[in-house]
Amino acid sequence: MKILHFRKDTAKVLVENLDDLWYLSSIIDIGDTVEGRTFRKIKLGGGEERSQSVVKKPVFLKISVENVEFHKYADSLRVSGKVLEGVEDIPKGSYHTFNVEESSTITIIKESWLNYQRQKLEESAKEKKPDTLICVFDREEAYIAIMKKYGFDILAELKGEVEKKAEAKQASKNFYEDIINALKEYVKRHDIKHVILASPAFWKEELFKSLKDQELKQKIIPATCSSCDKSAINEVIKRPEVQIVLQHDRSSSEIRLVEELLSGISKQGAVSYGLNETKSAAEAGAIKSLLVTDGLIQKTRQDGSFGRINELMRISDRSGASIHIISSDHDGGKRLDGLGGIGALLRYKMNY
Repeated sequence: MKILHFRKDTAKVLVENLDDLWYLSSIIDIGDTVEGRTFRKIKLGGGEERSQSVVKKPVFLKISVENVEFHKYADSLRVSGKVLEGVEDIPKGSYHTFNVEESSTITIIKESWLNYQRQKLEESAKEKKPDTLICVFDREEAYIAIMKKYGFDILAELKGEVEKKAEAKQASKNFYEDIINALKEYVKRHDIKHVILASPAFWKEELFKSLKDQELKQKIIPATCSSCDKSAINEVIKRPEVQIVLQHDRSSSEIRLVEELLSGISKQGAVSYGLNETKSAAEAGAIKSLLVTDGLIQKTRQDGSFGRINELMRISDRSGASIHIISSDHDGGKRLDGLGGIGALLRYKMNY
């Protein structure tokens, strides 16, 4: 994300990629003002319905935000609310939705920016595009994923054609070549710096026998997984040999925070989880790190209960706690969602 200007209560930003939309979905709050150029359907013609025509034209609008939805797979962020300022054809108080996409420029105006919101905006401006692939495979199937700020995206699912034991060796060799060719394609397309190659048993050693491309070989970090499916990618992310590569990666950092929370729960340590317990800890000023999933934020925005979450985040922010929005897309976020979507690492142990 490119920050065009940031003064007092106002930030003007240029969206550069899908990850920026994820950041904005956790920065823009209900009650904020968003303005920018957008498209609006406008009726033209006479007063009678039959003589009117509807055209979609670019306009500059300012809205008061009432809903924020991040549609990851549609590559868009929908920000909806009442029109505060606009052209004559669009009355104040009518509703409009900004479809924020790559190359969109919007201005966000808040009554006050929380520290974590400023930090996330600055973080998004510093982040580089993802440069790590993860491939988990055996001799029958393979999954290739690219690391993202909010987790990972599956780029390809490959299937081998192993049927008879007598044909297994030849079929595997051809399948390994398919995997290698797919990796080469994605490395080139996404300018990948690291390829984490993981398999159960000895399959990765077998694949290496078919790998002649020295440039690709130098990018590979071997790892181990217990199975070959989509869940194995989360397993690989936690591997110690992979942590070295992913030490600056958002998903890896989030998973470590959730693991620390779960460890604290099992040991009855200085942690809290669930809305009520975490709210009590926040009001006591005991929270060191607050963890909230983006899934919980989206859910409560939709059912109208986000105010409680937002107030808890504001209390924690004022007491100096660090606030982490955890993606529900990876294993860490899913496990935190299982605890109610919210938890905290505390400065001291509390008795509830």
